Amino acid sequence: MTDEIALSNGQTMTDPFGRDITYLRVSVTDRCDFRCTYCMSEHMTFLPKKELLTLEELDRLCTIFIDKGVRKLRLTGGEPLVRKNIMHLVEQLGRHLKTGVLEELTLTTNGSQLTKYARDLANHGVRRINVSLDTLDAGKFREITRWGDLARVLDGIKAAQDAGLKIKINAVALKDFNDAELPEMLRWAHGQGMDMTVIETMPMGEIEEDRTDRYLPLSMLRANLSKQFTLEDIPYKTGGPARYVEVKETGGRLGFITPMTHNFCESCNRVRLTCTGTLYMCLGQDDAADLRGPLRASEGNELVSVAIDEAIGRKPKGHDFIIDRRTRRPSVSRHMSVTGG
Repeated sequence: MTDEIALSNGQTMTDPFGRDITYLRVSVTDRCDFRCTYCMSEHMTFLPKKELLTLEELDRLCTIFIDKGVRKLRLTGGEPLVRKNIMHLVEQLGRHLKTGVLEELTLTTNGSQLTKYARDLANHGVRRINVSLDTLDAGKFREITRWGDLARVLDGIKAAQDAGLKIKINAVALKDFNDAELPEMLRWAHGQGMDMTVIETMPMGEIEEDRTDRYLPLSMLRANLSKQFTLEDIPYKTGGPARYVEVKETGGRLGFITPMTHNFCESCNRVRLTCTGTLYMCLGQDDAADLRGPLRASEGNELVSVAIDEAIGRKPKGHDFIIDRRTRRPSVSRHMSVTGG
């Protein structure tokens, strides 16, 4: 995309509750090479390719957001590295790192493609990534991902470290699946020089199982971890919603993302852009804004900029996630892979 889009002019986007929006998460595809049971149905219906924004359009939209005050940009999916020619987009966005108007370009991945792309990511300015990994047991990994190969992911993590990328492991805490394993995963991650974050499962999209069977409040997990580890709250932040502790026994950091038990909405600085150009102002609300229409309606950026401002003006105070036996339907109908993790 074009260099004619003006770079940052000191603008900021501020929502109705006084929160500056400086973090954009971009789902570059709804497709994934895994089918994690808590995230997707086994037989997903994906968007027709003609509905997706082109890489050039994604670059143009991201650049507009950067011009309006976004300083951190995360590429997500689905699995972002399965998007054809994704490195072209990463390279294009990397130019904003070189000018200094973008502080960080990163991504969240399942790790399956890292042996192929880790070096390119580092060369284009990516310095850290999140790898989603819920278990170190190969059989359980196959079970939870349906299609995944743990050895391939571990090879990808090594390739990323060899390329100089800093890695944080993201694990969804699942009752009677990986809860007993999480202490050992923590020791493993910290032993490899990686931070780790645990996440509560969220009621997004219809799946084959009842989420109440897997839901594990992180307050309970933290209490259990405290029996083995000394956890000290620290003010460390990465721009996302995690609250961090330092684990005295390992010397590493552990983050807790708690959309259910202790939401993080009061400090939310994020919006999410889908691969079709839909902007979600809140992960847990259905209100959204179409940016694809104004993007394609004009070669200039004024229509898009106005649409973004109007959308930020509707950003809600918070989400309303609920998981219980009486509320079996998801809080929002779209799957996480549509919005971006």
